[in-house]
Amino acid sequence: MMALIEDYRFLTVLSIAAVAGTATFVPAHSQLPAKTISCTAPAGLSHFARPLNRVASRLAVGEPLTIVAIGSSSTAGAGASSVAANYPSRLAVELKQRFPLRTIKVINHGIGGTEMGDMLAKFDQDVTAEKPDLVLWQLGTNSVLRDRALNGVGGRIDNGLSRIKKLGADVILVNPQYAPKVLDKSETEHMVQIISAAANQANVNLFDRFAVMRHWRMAENIPFSAFLSPDGLHMNDWSYACVAKLLGGAIFDAATRPAMTATAPTVPAH
Repeated sequence: MMALIEDYRFLTVLSIAAVAGTATFVPAHSQLPAKTISCTAPAGLSHFARPLNRVASRLAVGEPLTIVAIGSSSTAGAGASSVAANYPSRLAVELKQRFPLRTIKVINHGIGGTEMGDMLAKFDQDVTAEKPDLVLWQLGTNSVLRDRALNGVGGRIDNGLSRIKKLGADVILVNPQYAPKVLDKSETEHMVQIISAAANQANVNLFDRFAVMRHWRMAENIPFSAFLSPDGLHMNDWSYACVAKLLGGAIFDAATRPAMTATAPTVPAH
C-alpha cells in the first residue's frame, strides 16, 4: 500500500492482519518524522450497533456479495495516487482478507462534484441495476461546500434510504470529511447532525467519518497534512486505507456477531 502523493508519501511497515490487525504507516515526508501513524479510532466510531442482515445472510450461505458505493469525489478517490487506493478499492481488499472463501465485489459509482439530488437522479442506473446487498452512501460534503440551503436534505436522505430498503439491501451512510475547507463552512455541523438524525430515524448504520477524522486531528494530534491531500479537502492514500480498514472491521463485526447482541441504541448527534 504505497502512496505517491507529492510530499505525503506513506510506506507500509506492518502488514494488515487477516481479521483485526492495526495498520501502521510511516509518513516519510510529513510533520511526524519521528513516529508512525496507527490507523485507530475509538470503539464507538469503529463499530455498528445495528446488524447487517442482508450481508450476514449472503455470507452465511456462501452466496456472492455485491457492495455498491455511491458518493462524490471522496468516493471516486480524489487525492488518491491510483484507483486502487480509493476507499472502495481498499475496502474490497479488507473484506477479502476477512472473508477469504467468499466472493465479494465492491462497485464504485462515486462521481466528483455530485450532490444528493444528482445521486438520486442516477439511482436506478448506479444502484438498482447492480442488485446490491449493501449500499455505502457518502453524502453531504458538496452541499455544504456550495452553501446550499439544508431545509430539504432530510427528505432527500429519507427518499434514498427508502429506495435502498425496497431493494432489500443493507445501507451504511458515510458523512462528510473533517477537513479545513469543510470546517470553514458554517453549516457543516448542521449537515452532520441531519445525517445522523436520518440514520437514527431509518434505523440504519452510520460510518461517522467526520468524527473519526476529528479524532485523528484532535485526540491523536495528527496534522491535517498527514491524512489530507495538499488541497485541504480530499483524503490521501493513508486516510482512504484507514477508513477502509475501520469500515471493513465494522462490517465484519455487524455481519458475524449473534443477532441477539445487535441492539440499536441512538447514534449521538454532534
